[in-house]
Amino acid sequence: MTTRFDQGPWDAAGVQTIQPGVHRVPLPLPNDHLHAVNVYLLEDLTGDGGLVMIDGGWAIPEARKTLEEATTAIGRDLGDITHILVTHIHRDHYTQAVELRRLLGSRVYLGAGERPGLEMLDRLRSGEPTSSLEILRRAGAGELADHIQAMDHSGYDPSVWEAPDRWLGAETLRFGDSELQVLPTPGHTKGHVVYLDEQRGLLFSGDHVLPHITPSIGFELTEPGGLPLADYLDSLRLMTRYADARLLPAHGPVTPSAHDRVAELLAHHDDRLGKSLSALGDSTLDAHAVARRLSWTRRAVPLGELSAFNRMLAVNETAAHLDVLVLHDRATVAFVNGVNMYTRVR
Repeated sequence: MTTRFDQGPWDAAGVQTIQPGVHRVPLPLPNDHLHAVNVYLLEDLTGDGGLVMIDGGWAIPEARKTLEEATTAIGRDLGDITHILVTHIHRDHYTQAVELRRLLGSRVYLGAGERPGLEMLDRLRSGEPTSSLEILRRAGAGELADHIQAMDHSGYDPSVWEAPDRWLGAETLRFGDSELQVLPTPGHTKGHVVYLDEQRGLLFSGDHVLPHITPSIGFELTEPGGLPLADYLDSLRLMTRYADARLLPAHGPVTPSAHDRVAELLAHHDDRLGKSLSALGDSTLDAHAVARRLSWTRRAVPLGELSAFNRMLAVNETAAHLDVLVLHDRATVAFVNGVNMYTRVR
């Protein structure tokens, strides 16, 4: 029997049937503040009895065991998973997909924008967040970058970072009589995609639209560059060009309206842009200095109370907001001694 936990925590073990043939399965994550990642099992799409799985989870034994129990709970078998559609390249979404392909022969799909990141990872052969550290140094946080670089980044396993069977662009995937639209949504990563089932009114949003938290922006495996926040805001607005759908996120519970959450995220970033500009004030500052003037998380804590990893995300997100202010002619930037220095436009 399918376990239902609509009234319990979203990351509780079990299977939630969203509607007939669509099941949410939270898979555990190792030592991660997100606790779990949702994968979705879709029945009756392929026409051959196979399951389509959206996102793969992290390649750890606990996740494999939980997934096996979930397929059993819906009267299926792990071997029924024939297609795995991944939203982006982060290890909690991609690595188990590759492992399941090796075990089961499943086909793995990934957005084409992730190709440079995967190729860079193959060259570096390390879990060190090289691109994020470079952005951090440009933000004036060289000491923090050195601290993070000195941390243990071992554990790289090339076997779970292989290329997918198919790179995806903006297209429609057809499984039997069913269709899933692939919508590129760069921002969280350059190659992030979401999967829209218009017929059933479901949006499998990965980390693009999350119900309770705002995703990190531009946490990349590839070379830094571009304007990840501007891309992200455009990708959010893209969601409103389609009919509203139930939000099936990678982290958090299923919610009734993707459009409602998109509106909240756009408002949040508009607020952060305003606060970043106010924090800049009349000074010329780097992003690290601006981030120290802001509060973080729902608890509104200062930057120094965050972990080193989360301080990196916060500083780099501040840089992304400042770059959008420059794009909108509300600030200027000058590259001085390896650091971007921002000044408010009066």
